[in-house]
Amino acid sequence: MTRHSGSTRDLDDALARLDRVRVPADLFGDDAAEAARRYRRFVRLVHPDATGGRTRDAFVRLNALWRTYNRSDASVVTTRRHSYRIAGDPVSGDLAQLYRAETDTRPGAVLLKMPRDPRDGDLLEREAVALRQLPEDGDGRFLSYVPYLVESFRHKDAATGTQRQANAIAALDGFRTLAEVEAAFPGGVDPRDAAWMWRRLLVGLGFAHRAGVLHGAVLPDHVMIHPEEHGLVLVDWCYSVPGCYSYADASGRVPALVERYRDWYPPEAPARRPADEATDIFMATRCMTRLMGDQAPKALRRFARGCLLSAQNRRPHDAWRLLGELDELLERLYGPRRFRPFHLPVTH
Repeated sequence: MTRHSGSTRDLDDALARLDRVRVPADLFGDDAAEAARRYRRFVRLVHPDATGGRTRDAFVRLNALWRTYNRSDASVVTTRRHSYRIAGDPVSGDLAQLYRAETDTRPGAVLLKMPRDPRDGDLLEREAVALRQLPEDGDGRFLSYVPYLVESFRHKDAATGTQRQANAIAALDGFRTLAEVEAAFPGGVDPRDAAWMWRRLLVGLGFAHRAGVLHGAVLPDHVMIHPEEHGLVLVDWCYSVPGCYSYADASGRVPALVERYRDWYPPEAPARRPADEATDIFMATRCMTRLMGDQAPKALRRFARGCLLSAQNRRPHDAWRLLGELDELLERLYGPRRFRPFHLPVTH
């Protein structure tokens, strides 16, 4: 393909500027956001893939300058698509550290997710596969029930040289985990409030299952709600079983268990048998019955028991159908649905 004359001039100017650089600030300046923009512009111009390999030496020099520029600021993580500035200390998840970061290339904060043990990188890859498959194969009306994957990339630790798989995921503001909700209501959540959470959880699972993805770890720390807006998001898809991942793992098994929740799983998970939709529904039901505690009426407890049977083939498999049955039961118990404001108690 013939390069346009304007692109040729831009490339020639970029190569000339690189030749004149003596210190990184000559090229990138003092403003971090502008420096990241300049770096990405130069990457596009001098990347060897864009020039048939002619600019390989210039590309190596560009990246050496960029590494030197950022060496005094370990809080900056740069990929080919974005530059992330980490703010604050990380939060520890099941297997990864979560770093809140800002980037000048997209609105809103992101979470950079990096495994503590590099050997868990395959679980981060599973999450990325699932979060790509869901919007591709699922009903777009329900994308708000899952996180948005900004990108997935390999990150090299500047201090140790260790490489880790990393996922950049759009941050969720105003959301709380079901574990936090349970802690705020030690006597149990009113079933009329738990009802909307249960309904939305089944919608999220129904959406994922029809897209060919099992979550694999529907646990209190992985179900997040927005109390005021009655939103719900299923997070941490590292334990998922995406249908399109079968080329790498055709077993259909949940790849790992969250150890502190080992007794929350249905029998097929620790037994290393294939998971299916009933696996997710079992754990979702555990979440909701635990959340309500003794406040759950008998009719809801009977409903839940059918989802918690040990025999996998006897449990419900269709989350959408189960939602319809739940709606019928809730209407018999409480009448027509209506919005109930929900607020977490203020803690000091």
